[in-house]
Amino acid sequence: MPPSSVLIADDHLLLRDTLLHYLDAEPDLQIDAASTFAEALDKVQAHGRYDVVVLDVVMPGMSGLESVVQMLAANAGGAVVLMSGRVPHALIDGAMRAGARGFIPKSLPAGTLRQALRQVLAGRVYLPPELHSDLPRALPAGLAHLTPQEGRVLRHLCEGRSNKEIARAMDLTEVTIKTHMRAICTKLDARNRTHAALIGSTHFKA
Repeated sequence: MPPSSVLIADDHLLLRDTLLHYLDAEPDLQIDAASTFAEALDKVQAHGRYDVVVLDVVMPGMSGLESVVQMLAANAGGAVVLMSGRVPHALIDGAMRAGARGFIPKSLPAGTLRQALRQVLAGRVYLPPELHSDLPRALPAGLAHLTPQEGRVLRHLCEGRSNKEIARAMDLTEVTIKTHMRAICTKLDARNRTHAALIGSTHFKA
């Protein structure tokens, strides 16, 4: 079988060269590199679909979710995986809903990065363990009138987290969490957050 094609799009020269050196040792992988979003798009256009594009979300030319969606369209039929040192959960959620196949933190050791790429090449999604609990999940029928974001807030609430803890876990401000909490209480006809947690727990355990 021909080697699997991987494009590493990252402007951090040392990291990019380290990844290239490490992955070049894999005989069944064909590795290309780009240092800007525009260059990455040019590489996809010239090469054709890559099996996996690893996309740094903060390199020059990137414009958040808009650029992720643009790369998904350009690399149609192949996988796109986000990579960054730190990225808001909301961006990961949006990218996953748009069709991205995961998120790889730059803090991963090289061996784990290789495993992550293998997982994506095998048709699966890769997310670090700490993000699995925040994966978008279908809400129970009784909570279907909540937005996905409100559903996530409610799940955290049902796990006993304070507004501050929820804000930290979701990379949002406490003011935003309080806004979501008011909307949740209104939609669930709950008297307060404790009552909302009780209602939510009943539906999640059903």
